[in-house]
Amino acid sequence: MAEVSEIRIDKWLWAARFFKTRSLAADAVNGGKVHVNGQRCKPGKDIKVGDVVTVTKDQYTWEIQVTDLNKQRRPAKEAALLYQENEASSAKRQEQIALHKQQQAFLHPSERERKPNKKQRRQIHRFKQDAG
Repeated sequence: MAEVSEIRIDKWLWAARFFKTRSLAADAVNGGKVHVNGQRCKPGKDIKVGDVVTVTKDQYTWEIQVTDLNKQRRPAKEAALLYQENEASSAKRQEQIALHKQQQAFLHPSERERKPNKKQRRQIHRFKQDAG
């Protein structure tokens, strides 16, 4: 895809579509959510083809090997070609997704997270005005 030999980790994570913006990617790297070759790094760390990157986002973890470098953010199908995920990592993540779906299915609809409807929003606004 590209002729570069090294690229910053935050820029690569953004181009590979793990994060929506580079600043979110940099915050994740600073927060210790990204490891390169088993070690914590900084957003300016240069990565190259063959490096192993571990990304933790929400409750899911990806263990991937960098297969290509690209400085530009491309469509999702092209971004998926920038890395190859470890089979064990993929299986574990799919298991976590299935477990989360099962847990959500057992919840009563009133207990699920959802936005308040118009009537509930009006009640919230009235309550806040009376309290404040």
